[in-house]
Amino acid sequence: MDVKSAFLNGFIEEEVYVRQPPGFESAEFPDRVYKLRKALYGLKQAPRAWYARLKSFLLKSGFVMGSVDKTLFLLSRGGDILIVQIYFFLALQIKQGPKDTFVHQDKYTRDVLKKFVMENSKPMSTPMDTKIMLDKDEEGETVDQSEFRGMIGSLLYLTATRPDIQFRSIFASPRMSHLQAVKRILRYLKFTPELGLWYFSCSSLSLRGFSDASYVGYRVDHKSTSGTCQFLGTSLVSWSSHKQASVSLSTTEGEYIAAASCCS
Repeated sequence: MDVKSAFLNGFIEEEVYVRQPPGFESAEFPDRVYKLRKALYGLKQAPRAWYARLKSFLLKSGFVMGSVDKTLFLLSRGGDILIVQIYFFLALQIKQGPKDTFVHQDKYTRDVLKKFVMENSKPMSTPMDTKIMLDKDEEGETVDQSEFRGMIGSLLYLTATRPDIQFRSIFASPRMSHLQAVKRILRYLKFTPELGLWYFSCSSLSLRGFSDASYVGYRVDHKSTSGTCQFLGTSLVSWSSHKQASVSLSTTEGEYIAAASCCS
């Protein structure tokens, strides 16, 4: 079901008013506003209102809510069990076959490239130059912070299906070198718009974890960075990339911290 129409099923308890939409203004009262009875796409209350009504329906239908995960619902009938996981995510595309499921954000990726006028840029086969180490670059040319943060926000949204662009170095005062690095990632997305996550139904349920660390990978405060990923059989189910909380005194210490994060 389309998200915009799904939101219309949620009732909002707060008082929310909107201007009269263009083309539908009242000739008698052109300066008045509308009071909403139901949610609209774009309201911050919309996802909560939609979920509240869906939850009410599931509970009335005999489902039991999970004790830990409140978005997990279970229904048992004889020897059968139906598991419903409510995970609200915009611009997520799911292609399901008889033996596998492919999750990707191809359309969203192309929309991001178009939004930042990068759809005709030269594609790159890697997301970043391995020889470049970003720092504050206080002497560099300043850039439009609004546009830069918009790019960062769009890329963070893509990391839900693209662990290959996972990153955490976000600077308070972006410079031209930072903007060029972000545009490099966008050019990489131009080269790989259809990448995503592939899950096989016949995969085993063995859990494996991998970790790595980049010693003093963050030049600003000399902290190392950790990278971890977890596989359920052949399926990637979790991953992270973040700066370590403390300064590692050796590569060994950095690796131990990364491994501990992976196991937890």
